Amino acid sequence: MGSSISSEVVVIGCGPTGLVLSILLAQLGHTVTVLERHSSLYPLPRAAHFDHEVGRILQSCGVGDDLRGIIEPADIYEWRNGAGETLLRFGWRGETPSGWPIASMFCQPELEDLLDRRARECSSLTLIRGAEVSSLSQSQDSVEVRTTTDQTFRADYVIGADGARSTTRSLLGIETTDLGFFYDWLVVDVIPNEPRIYDPINLQVCDPARPTSVISGGPGRRRWEFMVLPHESVEEICTEEKTWELLEPWDITPRNARLERFTNYRFHACYAEQWRSGRVLLAGDAAHQMPPFAGQGMCSGIRDSMNLAWKLDLVLTGRATEDLLDSYVTERLPHVRQTIEFAMALGKVICVPDAEEARQRDEAMKSMVSDELTEGPGQPGISAGIIDHSPWAGQLFVQGSIDGELFDEVHGVGWRLITVDTDPIDLEASDLLEAIGGELIVVPEDGGVIFNWFVSHDCSWVLQRPDFAVFGTATDSRDASSMIHRLHKFIQP
Repeated sequence: MGSSISSEVVVIGCGPTGLVLSILLAQLGHTVTVLERHSSLYPLPRAAHFDHEVGRILQSCGVGDDLRGIIEPADIYEWRNGAGETLLRFGWRGETPSGWPIASMFCQPELEDLLDRRARECSSLTLIRGAEVSSLSQSQDSVEVRTTTDQTFRADYVIGADGARSTTRSLLGIETTDLGFFYDWLVVDVIPNEPRIYDPINLQVCDPARPTSVISGGPGRRRWEFMVLPHESVEEICTEEKTWELLEPWDITPRNARLERFTNYRFHACYAEQWRSGRVLLAGDAAHQMPPFAGQGMCSGIRDSMNLAWKLDLVLTGRATEDLLDSYVTERLPHVRQTIEFAMALGKVICVPDAEEARQRDEAMKSMVSDELTEGPGQPGISAGIIDHSPWAGQLFVQGSIDGELFDEVHGVGWRLITVDTDPIDLEASDLLEAIGGELIVVPEDGGVIFNWFVSHDCSWVLQRPDFAVFGTATDSRDASSMIHRLHKFIQP
């Protein structure tokens, strides 16, 4: 008979989604066991981008300082045609809402190593590698997880963050909706022998002869992605000889660079309609997959983790009923669908192998190019779930800094009632805020980004959720008190 271990939460899968969720829960004081079927960290690059909001989420895991050392900020993403003419220039100048670069390029093994080390610092978190899940069974108040080595783990809740081929999803019998949008690409990661300056840092070549992405892979690394054309087979393209042949026009050869990885990647656009089955929930690629063109695959999984962590915390501590967990899919699934649709729209512009169709596309896009940067579309807000009916509810709130330190580093992460007003809220509202671990913060007039947010949004109070979304806004302390009472209708034991 195998051993048995109990914890509040079992997380299946130790990629960025599972690690972030586990760390967030452990930092809130919960016992977490992470089961990963691989015996060691996967050593090769995969995801290469995260946005400013995800930078803030990773910061909340306690890795902010080290994280800045493994990223290459990228503020420009340019599209060109086969003749080198500019078709589109996405970009961002100045401070972002979250206090992190609009785009951070990185090497996934370095990020996972950083998160792995942080996880091992959390005393209530147990990370077990080489543990492959074979079965799940639920009772009214717990879940039992069994591995192929006959170990048994019991938990109040289980989260399947075990990737696109999710064992958890399969054991639950949950189907995915496939949108039928897929292409094969050759993905190549290179380490040049000497530093180079790339301008722009990230480039999309919309050439019908060979659509190509050229992006940073993090400091000291570079990635090329070559579309496999309709008349070609994956087998003939995905060879080392062909890889070097495709890299040669970019002055990347065996003499001046090392080939770290080359592999076929067939991207998909699909999602599960059901993310929860009783006490088992899905997150990350186990729940959704998307084309890479918006750089939101890993980001979406990390957003899942942030959304789920604070809700599990309230349920596990008895401050909310488990019905609160239904809002997880209510909030995250529409966001994921929109993100997938946006990535597909980009892909339909990029993945054009027909010369005449590409020419018509180029003419239309060139006519709209100007000297001004096109600001990339932000992430969609929360339209339904744990949000108020007041203005700006569901949108991302800014981080800003206080006396040169990032707001979250000073005030922590959780429910934050932030104001530029000095009038107090009523006593009952104050007690309700405290009951969910909330904190009242008064921002001075020199509060920079945060103070300016209030001015531009014509309000003086905002209630920020633990995942940095705005629950609601208010114009005075009385309205703010009423807003907290409305929150109590969503969150109560």
